[in-house]
Amino acid sequence: MSRTASPRRRRLFRYGAAFAVLAALGGYLAVQYDSSGSKNPPRCVVEAKDGDEGETQRYEMSLAQAVNAATISAVGTTRGMPERAVTIALATALQESTLRNIDYGDRDSLGLFQQRPSQGWGKPAQLMDPVYSAGEFYDHLAEVPGYSRLPLTVAAQRVQRSGFPQAYAKHEPDAALLAAALTGRRPASLNCTPSTATAEGPGDAGQVRAELVRAFGKDVLPTAKTAGASAASTVSVPVPATSARAEDKASPRRGWELAHWAVAQSEALRIERVSYADRVWDAGTGWRTEDAKGKETGTAAVRIQVVQ
Repeated sequence: MSRTASPRRRRLFRYGAAFAVLAALGGYLAVQYDSSGSKNPPRCVVEAKDGDEGETQRYEMSLAQAVNAATISAVGTTRGMPERAVTIALATALQESTLRNIDYGDRDSLGLFQQRPSQGWGKPAQLMDPVYSAGEFYDHLAEVPGYSRLPLTVAAQRVQRSGFPQAYAKHEPDAALLAAALTGRRPASLNCTPSTATAEGPGDAGQVRAELVRAFGKDVLPTAKTAGASAASTVSVPVPATSARAEDKASPRRGWELAHWAVAQSEALRIERVSYADRVWDAGTGWRTEDAKGKETGTAAVRIQVVQ
């Protein structure tokens, strides 16, 4: 009898210890998830309705994931890639890293797309740069004949050579929703709730400009000779016309792409306000409609204001 009781006690002890560890971990994650003490912890949400009578789609992610998703999208559109390519890239990054720029993985895999230095994708430091790694993914995707007409799993697998190619499929609905917002097709569909903490200090408009150029290329901002006067805390990003004719309106899709990029960067770059067309986003309240005649709005530019 003593021989059977001892193993039972040991099992009970192990179960108890495991339960204690899980409970402690759950408490820690709960505190980390809402460390601000507010009902709306720092996060980003994409929400859009599929048609007038369609079901509302929703995807929630962390602020860091939103930054990476916006970077992936910006790099793709800057290279002239279609929305479908952005969807494929986002679904791939969701599967490979859950949109986190991680410095570990299977064997020597690194970064958002888990690319391997030993397979010729680049140096470790390069693969940890989301702009570089996204560019490498798009370069390889562009070499896949007819990739935009292929099933997403097939197109992604032609690039990644994964051991689990079917795993990309489950991310396609979320990736398509993210791509529609981040490429500007779904206006005002991305909303972020950055931290209310003020310890980080004011934002830096110069850093915003630098990150815009990194993601969208040097042509995203006007040159010093053509740039108009603006407040030290505000970055004005012109939205190019749809054609060379002066009477044509500015492209709303491009404007919303830039606006959503800025909202996704709100925590990282200390952005407190973004305005485009007749919409204004505030860090504390999200998107609102404002009279197009207001000083903060205008269809010809996206205005990004940092914390002062």
